Amino acid sequence: MKNNITKTAKAFLLIFLLTACGDDFLDLKPLDQVVSTNFYRTEEDAYRALISVYDVLTYQSTPGVSWAPFVTVADVLSDDAFGGGSDANDGLDFNQLNLHEIPATNPVVHATWIKNYIGVYRANLFLEVIDDIEASDDFKQRTIAEVKFMRAYFYFEQVRFFENIPLLTNTLSGPSEYSQEQNTPKEVYDQIALDLVEAIADLPETVPADEAGRITKWAAQGLLARVYLFYNGVYGAELEANGTTVDRTFVLAELEDLIANSGHDLFEDYSMNFSLEGELGMESVFEITHGDTPPWWDWNYPRGGHGNLAAQMQGPRVTGSDNWDRGWSFGTVNHKLALFMEDDPRFEHTILLEEELDGSLNKGHQHTGYFSRKYTSDAEHWGASGQFELNRTANFRVIRFSDVLLMAAELDSPNKQEYLDRVRERVGLESVPATHENIMIERRLELSLEGIRYFDLLRQGISYADQELTHSGIYGPNYEGEQHIFNVNFNPATNGFLPIPQTEIDLSAGMFNQNSGY
Repeated sequence: MKNNITKTAKAFLLIFLLTACGDDFLDLKPLDQVVSTNFYRTEEDAYRALISVYDVLTYQSTPGVSWAPFVTVADVLSDDAFGGGSDANDGLDFNQLNLHEIPATNPVVHATWIKNYIGVYRANLFLEVIDDIEASDDFKQRTIAEVKFMRAYFYFEQVRFFENIPLLTNTLSGPSEYSQEQNTPKEVYDQIALDLVEAIADLPETVPADEAGRITKWAAQGLLARVYLFYNGVYGAELEANGTTVDRTFVLAELEDLIANSGHDLFEDYSMNFSLEGELGMESVFEITHGDTPPWWDWNYPRGGHGNLAAQMQGPRVTGSDNWDRGWSFGTVNHKLALFMEDDPRFEHTILLEEELDGSLNKGHQHTGYFSRKYTSDAEHWGASGQFELNRTANFRVIRFSDVLLMAAELDSPNKQEYLDRVRERVGLESVPATHENIMIERRLELSLEGIRYFDLLRQGISYADQELTHSGIYGPNYEGEQHIFNVNFNPATNGFLPIPQTEIDLSAGMFNQNSGY
């Protein structure tokens, strides 16, 4: 079952495009006062505005700029995947990420920046108008909390990638405000923490079946823990949420509440997490829905549909197959990960092997013989109609319950041994001591190719990230091409952050400074 709120999103999106059609956040024009006065009046109007914020969660591309699915970008930056693509030219932009030789003009980087500020803009607009709309107090309380969660989500993705960004909590009122200064990471992270703490207080614990996919209290607790672990790991400091110190004790209490009271649990079968049957199931704490509703055809505006573009990009280039079809072989999996997982039961549910493919395989750039099985072009997730490549139906599992257990163990829960054991027992593995090292190993085994590895490396320190991300001489049995195209040298001078897009620096009228290392 797909999220009801995204099923209707496209029907209402044109209304919101009148107010947020710009691609660059600095170009977003303020809402016309006459239009806002006429439109934002009723609870139905507010619901439509809410849908438009949810809709940005599904964006994986920016028209005229690039395709940039989060999970593909994050995994290519890590040591789990290469850039891939049909040839070196096709894969150029992603290979720059893979090699950590990223120019400020990289379109994947720019598309990521644009997407998140569109989400921030829509969230800010909603929060500005909701108080004056004729709606029930319960409706307002819940939707404000949902939008605060989403604003936190967009800002967290943005600040993790770019570090030095503007913090906007209101829409821009006119040209005099278009040039914004970059805020400190602390200012941004504290705002994220505040939004999540306030959202936790007002979000529902459960949602009815016809609203499956809407945000719950448990999703906000899980995201707060992820935010804290990254911020504390990278900056060695605590978060402040308007007088509330969000530290290890605070965050662990939220996770223990989630574990004990949410009703979330592990699937008995690990592979259920990435199947249609397992969508929005008991292991999914926060999930972004994708699908073929409405059927989409427009190559010039792929984000107008809801297909999972990561699954399209990462699928093998196979034709004439009953099981896999017409992927683009981006994000080919590193032999290093295959070696790391070779004796783990999750291997077969994480990595797709070349020899498993039927049909005709076209080997692309940086062909390794390994592909992601979690987000791929498998038959189960083919769309029923629309342009085939634009309608992949695999939902993106952002936070799974296994991740929650491992985060709580990492935060030194008194139950950390039990939590680590639960994750391992699910796949038939024996107990190992719940040391920090073993917990981090388990995170990689459990969560590989889900967009998590890169950030787990950064929060363990730049020297450790450099050690893991820099690699050469690894050449798997099915690799195609010369050895050097698989060698990676991480640039620690960047601290792992992406460059501020050059277009945004140019638009800032001298207000933006480029990140270090670029």
